[in-house]
Amino acid sequence: MAISVALILGLCLAMNMALPTGAATHTVGDTSGWALGVDYSTWASGLKFKVGDSLVFNYGTGHTVDEVKESDYKSCTMGNSLSTDSSGATTITLKTAGTHYFMCAAPGHCDGGMKLAVKVKAKNASASAAAPSPAKESPSESDDAKDTPTTPTSTTNPKTSTSTTPSTETSTTTTSSYTSSAIGGSPIVAMFVVSWISYLLLMM
Repeated sequence: MAISVALILGLCLAMNMALPTGAATHTVGDTSGWALGVDYSTWASGLKFKVGDSLVFNYGTGHTVDEVKESDYKSCTMGNSLSTDSSGATTITLKTAGTHYFMCAAPGHCDGGMKLAVKVKAKNASASAAAPSPAKESPSESDDAKDTPTTPTSTTNPKTSTSTTPSTETSTTTTSSYTSSAIGGSPIVAMFVVSWISYLLLMM
């Protein structure tokens, strides 16, 4: 019984490692929601937004969620919204990198602080890295190779045969490497193996 429990726990861990991390969902203003009297600049400054994340606006009647351009955001100008909603529960998916601007279009609410700007980063911004440059041959090594004298090959006995015993070590290493990469390289394969072992033990 203890073995079965341990194997089930191992299966859960393997599944957790195999599944990709999903996009984040940010509730604007947290428990305060989308309302007057909330400092949304401070709220946004403590968070990181990336493409694919969602913003959830929760608010009462008399408010709206409008996505606007930067110029309209700064001047609280109404009427040029890119999108607008007044349902009371608005979810907006951040589909592009850059700064996105939101405000409430009710008269006086933008000036009263109901405005939000979020800086969205690309999904793979932290994962991108420059590829390492190939190693170059040092001048000293090149000069040493040129200065090394070449030993002439003796040809006094042309009938002498050369041993061509195959190297079993190289073949074994190659086979071992292929097997290791085929079994251990994929979390999904590992998860399938653990699931099958758990099923066999539970059926015993």
